[in-house]
Amino acid sequence: MTVVRFHLLSSLTPAAAMRVLTDFGPARAQSWPSIDAQHFTVHQQGESWAEVTEGTAAAWERARYEWDPEQGRVVITTLDSKLFGPGGGWDIRLTPEGDGTRVDVELTRRPRTLKGKLLAALLPLAAPSSLRKSFGEPLKAK
Repeated sequence: MTVVRFHLLSSLTPAAAMRVLTDFGPARAQSWPSIDAQHFTVHQQGESWAEVTEGTAAAWERARYEWDPEQGRVVITTLDSKLFGPGGGWDIRLTPEGDGTRVDVELTRRPRTLKGKLLAALLPLAAPSSLRKSFGEPLKAK
């Protein structure tokens, strides 16, 4: 199992950052650089959860999002993935900071393929900066 942690500072309020993270409308693929329209499907959605497939041809995953605006937390559990096994995922915490938000992200991966194992070994080195960049634009990083 591989764990990667990083944070960024957003100019958005925690409520606005939560809306960006949990907006599963058709514009999601344009907002997030790691999602293309061909690999984005909302399977089911409730008031504080959604099950979606998102990503690209090279790296997609089906995940269950659960969020709590009062706690400022989004938990994303991987159900299936091209590269990684089920059970890993994301834990995102939003904390007010100044006039914006500190976004703390923890990514856990459980590789199931040889390619996934190789990628997981590289994640601690390459992922923090590339993921910070991927989250930066949608969350309006400072």
